[in-house]
Amino acid sequence: MESLEKKEQLNELFDMYQKLLTDKQVQYFKYYYQDDYSLQEIAELSDVSRNAVFDQLKKVEMHLFSYEEKLQLLTNKQKRLKIIDQLEETKDLKKLDDLRKLEE
Repeated sequence: MESLEKKEQLNELFDMYQKLLTDKQVQYFKYYYQDDYSLQEIAELSDVSRNAVFDQLKKVEMHLFSYEEKLQLLTNKQKRLKIIDQLEETKDLKKLDDLRKLEE
């Protein structure tokens, strides 16, 4: 069973990188991670084997983690949000420099 933390991370990565996936991968991901369908239910809807769905979901997972490793979009977004929170909390304008550095 997938851990809740891993599912949340995959959903965040999916939001960032879904346009880089195939239509079939997007559909399987949405069925499984967002609509909570079982592998068997997805297989029946898609007229494929349960194993084919499993393999596609593993590929999606691999792609999402690979894209993040290379592009770091989610990591940088989280860093920016943390700095913005600190800026709002402390009103420390030096944090603006930290934000600018992230964009370099």
